[in-house]
Amino acid sequence: MKANVIEDLCIGCESCADICPDVFEMRDELAVCRFDEDIPEEFEDACREAAESCPVEAIEIEE
Repeated sequence: MKANVIEDLCIGCESCADICPDVFEMRDELAVCRFDEDIPEEFEDACREAAESCPVEAIEIEE
């Protein structure tokens, strides 16, 4: 599984970083994914929850 934050959509609300800090962090007021490659399996459920909670749907999940 991979995750990507679409910078043009991100509003910096920090919900993804709050829900899944092992995968998402804030940089320059925007969220970014900490992993360029596959996300470790133990973080996948929290990552999906973070994506679903994004108010502007700025997180893409690739299974």
